[in-house]
Amino acid sequence: MATIAPLINDLALMLIVAGIVTLIFKKLRQPLVLGYIVAGFLVSPHMPYTTSVLDTENIQMWADIGVMFLLFSLGLDFSFKKILKMGVSPIISTVCIIFAMSMLGIVVGHVFGWSEMDCIFLGGMLAMSSTTIIYKAFDDLGLREQKFAGMVMSVLILEDILAIVMMVMLSAIASGKSPDGGQMLNSIIKIGFFLILWLVVGIFAIPLFLRSVRKLINSEVLLVVSLGLCCAMAVFSTKVGFSSAFGAFIMGSILAETVEAERIEKLIEPVKNLFGAVFFVSVGMLVDPDILVTYALPIAALVLTILIGQSIFGTLAFMLGGESLRSAVRCGFSMAQIGEFSFIIASLGLSLGVISDFLYPVVVAVSVITTFLTPYMIRLSVPASGALERRLPNRLIHALNYFSTNRANTNKQSLWKRLLVQMTMNTVVYSILTIAVIFIMFTFVHPFFCKLLPGGGEQWYPNALTGVLTVLFISPFLRAMIMKKNHSEEFKALWAETGRNQIPLLLTILIRVLIAITFVFYICHHLSHFARAIIITAGVIIVGLIVASRGIKRSSIRLERMFINNLRSRDIAAQVRGSKRPLYEGRLLDRDVHMVDFDIPMNSRWMGHTLRQLELGSKFGVHISSILRANHRLNIPDGDYLIFPGDKIQVIGSDQQLAAFGQAVQKEVFGEDLNFEQREMKLHQIVISATSPFVNKTLEQSGIRSIYSCMVVGLEEGEENLSPVKPSRKFRAGDIIWVVGEQDAIDSLINA
Repeated sequence: MATIAPLINDLALMLIVAGIVTLIFKKLRQPLVLGYIVAGFLVSPHMPYTTSVLDTENIQMWADIGVMFLLFSLGLDFSFKKILKMGVSPIISTVCIIFAMSMLGIVVGHVFGWSEMDCIFLGGMLAMSSTTIIYKAFDDLGLREQKFAGMVMSVLILEDILAIVMMVMLSAIASGKSPDGGQMLNSIIKIGFFLILWLVVGIFAIPLFLRSVRKLINSEVLLVVSLGLCCAMAVFSTKVGFSSAFGAFIMGSILAETVEAERIEKLIEPVKNLFGAVFFVSVGMLVDPDILVTYALPIAALVLTILIGQSIFGTLAFMLGGESLRSAVRCGFSMAQIGEFSFIIASLGLSLGVISDFLYPVVVAVSVITTFLTPYMIRLSVPASGALERRLPNRLIHALNYFSTNRANTNKQSLWKRLLVQMTMNTVVYSILTIAVIFIMFTFVHPFFCKLLPGGGEQWYPNALTGVLTVLFISPFLRAMIMKKNHSEEFKALWAETGRNQIPLLLTILIRVLIAITFVFYICHHLSHFARAIIITAGVIIVGLIVASRGIKRSSIRLERMFINNLRSRDIAAQVRGSKRPLYEGRLLDRDVHMVDFDIPMNSRWMGHTLRQLELGSKFGVHISSILRANHRLNIPDGDYLIFPGDKIQVIGSDQQLAAFGQAVQKEVFGEDLNFEQREMKLHQIVISATSPFVNKTLEQSGIRSIYSCMVVGLEEGEENLSPVKPSRKFRAGDIIWVVGEQDAIDSLINA
């Protein structure tokens, strides 16, 4: 008799129960994530009255995959560009929330007399809201596209990043080391290094790869390639000390900048939903009724701490970040739960043997309860903000909103600040790329040359070849580091403003030159045994040659343009398809000229006419910049372009011109045919008589189509089928033809 693996039995049980429960929750209009958790509780080993899952370890593995795919999908939906555009606001809010909730967790732990380590780890758990749960709740409630949801997701992403730093700190505390020592600093540097490296290299390489194989990729291949990239980055992330979920999120953020992002998101949605369901069911399986009873009071206290603490301190934190009172309340209420990173922190404490055994199930129970309450807290935020606005003095509300508005509009930076920030970012990014190239060359390429070339590592030429190739590979980065922003508008304005600015500006160039020389010095020093003075001199000469080289300049500019085009590829595709306005529209607005999209009605009188025939420019004074037809964009159309029904045309003009043009688009249409009954087409047989005006005339000469508006279907020649009438054939007396036309037209043809 055939047998089946326990894992398949468990999955069948989980998915059947989850399907039934979610159908009930759908009927009750409740978020599906709650149904998954209830289903997990019903199939857990702790539930004595129902069939239970047997192989919980394998189910947990599938749940980990679910977290990975959920964060991959989150990265696809929310790229890092959105966070960067928000500025420092999410950072301020995140730091405030983590600090406040950590302190609350420590205080609550001390109130119940728990150990010092239990309190510290509890503070870390309470500080981490659940990215996956909130993302799922926003999705179920249809709020994912709202502005406040974007701010919440920015903070959650930063929380996930800072959670890794927090885990390092907690490990250091557990081992008796100082949490503010070198270990924490190294962790922060490591996270920043790999984060920038992954994003820069990924955004440069992956869009190029997808673009090169675009003709070969169908939906099936794209799904496999996307999930393969997700899993590869997850593996690489674990190799360098981060979580697999963090790596999956990074890959999602990289793919979010590609043209295929929306298509990938649709393709992986079923996979994400399946594994996400397994994850949330597995969370419900961790609920132990005995723990709920024994620690009912601490669980209730922690739930209230999270709900009240996030509602109050979360709201204040978002207001400090620049949100208005109404928006801040919605953001703060949305954060009122804990989730997957809290479980990871609890697992860390158990593995280190520094927290009590009861803390993990307590945290799971708190997470389940707060997850249940998350949709209701999100819905409650709207009446809560309204109640606050009604009860607080108007002067205080105006002051709070004025503060948040001013806080949000602090993007007006001085020229010096803008220039220094841009130079610092460029220097950091190009330094990271340079370090990565040097690491790869020294770790992999140099040993390969030593084995490949005769003489091995005892000869000088493997070192020389490695050094030359390394300098060549990093030369575009070093040149960009030194020269970029030296001709920017900010640099020129500061240089021309006053002579006192010139020395500091030259100093910024000198510092970057010294950094570049340091990299070259390190390569030469590592691969040669020359005196330091000679190496420094060689470094200065090499950097000078790099700056002066036209070839390296072209390579540097080409690489940067490729990166920027890759970064903007999704925006460019959106502009081409008409779902996003061109960038130059903002400059038009500065000159009191606007761009508006107009849809050509299906019954427009313009259809079938060329732009030259319509004379839109002379009539209305507007310019047609583009025609969007299906998935194609026709830029700068000339006068020979035809207008089709359903076209979307982008028109540039003033308010008055565009208003007149819009009225013409709506008015110049075919009206409703009130005599549609007379438009019925009929088939009729006609015999050409000897006196017919059509005798000895071809089809074109007869005017049957052009004059009488009828169409000859065929010629009856005694056969079952009608014969087509050749253009050169002349009608003869006795011919029998079949014509199609309206009744009035046929009558006119017969009487001709």
